[in-house]
Amino acid sequence: MSTASETQYAFHGAVEVDDQLDALETMLDPGTAECLVRLGVPAGARCWEVGAGGGSIARHLLALAGPGGRVVATDLDTSRIAAPGAEILQHDVRWDPAPDGGPFDVIHARWVLMHLPERRRVLSKLVDALAPGGWLVIEESMVTPEGLPVLTSSSPADVELFGRFSRAVVRILADAGADPQWGARDLHAAMAESSLEDVHSIHRTDSWTGGGAGSRLHDIHTRQLREPLCARGFTDSDLDRLQNIVADPRFSAMWYPLVSTCGRKTSRA
Repeated sequence: MSTASETQYAFHGAVEVDDQLDALETMLDPGTAECLVRLGVPAGARCWEVGAGGGSIARHLLALAGPGGRVVATDLDTSRIAAPGAEILQHDVRWDPAPDGGPFDVIHARWVLMHLPERRRVLSKLVDALAPGGWLVIEESMVTPEGLPVLTSSSPADVELFGRFSRAVVRILADAGADPQWGARDLHAAMAESSLEDVHSIHRTDSWTGGGAGSRLHDIHTRQLREPLCARGFTDSDLDRLQNIVADPRFSAMWYPLVSTCGRKTSRA
């Protein structure tokens, strides 16, 4: 289904998407796992993993819920979901009804709603799919127009080029229909205004050295976003230089903080 408000997801390319999912799991899974453990996912929980990607968090939910639990892992493209024991379903969270198996005790989505112009309607749908007392966990990154701070580099010219690149990536996301600041600016308030209680947010941030997972994601973006980057004035030489910069162990930069916002559906009658 295509509508005027439908997002045009910026990150494409089969090989690049595989690499991207691997890098994101390395970077973000520890924080997500800590968040879910802190919530205390009960044995036997019914869980829905929205935008399951490679399936790593679906696997974690399976381990937490135990043999009596149930995990439904959904995505537009299910070909990369590796989660034995989960129910895997091709699903568009914008338009499709919540999957069978609910209401759910835990619903988790990471780096999903920020890409959807329909994010507030989707948030309402996820809240409706919760069981009384169930937790909704939405994770986004705090992406600012200023780009990412460089901590160490071999030259000022590299700092300038990387800064220009990181700011351009944010603009490309916004042009594709994403709201890069949604997680930091609006998400907590939107969840607090819904029928959720105990809403709280946790911010985690890391630096990544050249060649690490965070830097590898920048390298992937030089390939995934080559066309829109060139349209913004980047040359082939610039992009080749960026790939060298983010592979250099002398380079390090902060990455976008991960914002984990959790809220529980009221269990009161």
